[in-house]
Amino acid sequence: MSLNIMRGFRTHAILVRLLLDVTKCRTDLWGRKLSCEACKRQRPPGGGRELKDWSLVFTQNNWDNVVWDDTQETAALAKVQENSEVTLTPEEIQKLEEEAALHWDAFYGIHQNRFFKDRHWLFTEFPELAPHLAHTFPRKIQPGEEADSDNIPASASKGQVPAKQQLSEVDQSQRAEGSTSPKRQSTTEETHQVEQSECNGGNGDNPISGARGGGGEDPEKRNELRKALRSGESFPGEKSSHRVLEVGCGVGNTVFPILKVNNDPGLFMYCCDFSSTAVDIVKESPDYDTDRCRAFVCDITSEDWGAPFPKNSLDVIVCIFVLSALNPDKFDHTVRTMADYLRPGGLILFRDYGRYDLAQLRFKKGRCLSDNFYSRGDGTRCYFFTQDDIRKLMTDAGLEEVQNLVDRRLQVNRGKQLTMYRVWVQAKYRKPVVQDTQQVSTLS
Repeated sequence: MSLNIMRGFRTHAILVRLLLDVTKCRTDLWGRKLSCEACKRQRPPGGGRELKDWSLVFTQNNWDNVVWDDTQETAALAKVQENSEVTLTPEEIQKLEEEAALHWDAFYGIHQNRFFKDRHWLFTEFPELAPHLAHTFPRKIQPGEEADSDNIPASASKGQVPAKQQLSEVDQSQRAEGSTSPKRQSTTEETHQVEQSECNGGNGDNPISGARGGGGEDPEKRNELRKALRSGESFPGEKSSHRVLEVGCGVGNTVFPILKVNNDPGLFMYCCDFSSTAVDIVKESPDYDTDRCRAFVCDITSEDWGAPFPKNSLDVIVCIFVLSALNPDKFDHTVRTMADYLRPGGLILFRDYGRYDLAQLRFKKGRCLSDNFYSRGDGTRCYFFTQDDIRKLMTDAGLEEVQNLVDRRLQVNRGKQLTMYRVWVQAKYRKPVVQDTQQVSTLS
């Protein structure tokens, strides 16, 4: 009797084990299927997913280089005209201006470093941020360019192109330096949530997660070289071969990805923000290294930046979703000041909200401060640009156009069957190489 019972238990245990094995096998197979489906949905390197058949719109989460027709432009204009009635008094508008820093301090005090994610799309849009690695980044597919165009090498299917092609524009600014440049040390909440999708990742890719920086493979040797560079400097980063400033750095969602990817010992990063709370968060980060980076509080609309570097000293200024937060009356002065800090041949890399972006169309009546300039519910402000706005600002400051484009993207909520149109303006402008050496004697 007991023997039969034991045999029954064993048989039952075997059956349970077999059932668990079958269940695990089916789960593994289902997981692999989901993984394969996710791979199929992944955005092509460089943002080349274009919607050519509207019946497929809800098969993906994002579509690139979307073309608007006249009807859509007219509808967007009507919506902006509807929400552009200014109902705030001049006193209320002036109060928002005076308390701008307080509003941003409150924003970062609430959200800390949890609101925005690191901008891993930076190096696809702006390979100039790590010129020695530019050939390892996905090549950006520009509006009007076919993703399978003949002028895109076959290797682009893996997200890479030959170094010569990718570096052609990047090297121009460095070659432009020539013999006329300064002497340099030679070394190897609602609307917020709508806007968050761009600030959090842009094209949704993380093409540089496996990238390695230059300057040798041994981290200890790189650190020793950096410390040696810092000794005897009259200002932080003086002996560095590549100096980059980010204005409006927030909590470091641009600075830290750059420092992580670009391990060139000659790189030195500066970053500043209007909000002292944001700058404190940057300095408290474990990734903040004073041998490679210097963060400081700065009102970039002011006459005196109190910058830890002289004028005519920067290779690149990164201005991403910053200018839009300022009073439009201060745009001209701010851009001219940035141009003053660039070395001859240096670049401003710009990206910001474009006219008729979803965030602009979602504003309700009573939030408009002036034409295309609005106040959010938390007191922070936002302006929406056109290409001509940026072209005039930059060229009036004496800069030469390298790139000026409108990036239109269609974002899709497949669950709710909603389509959302995003519009951003992206540009690159270069400071001309001057022949008068007296103009660049600051660092000589």
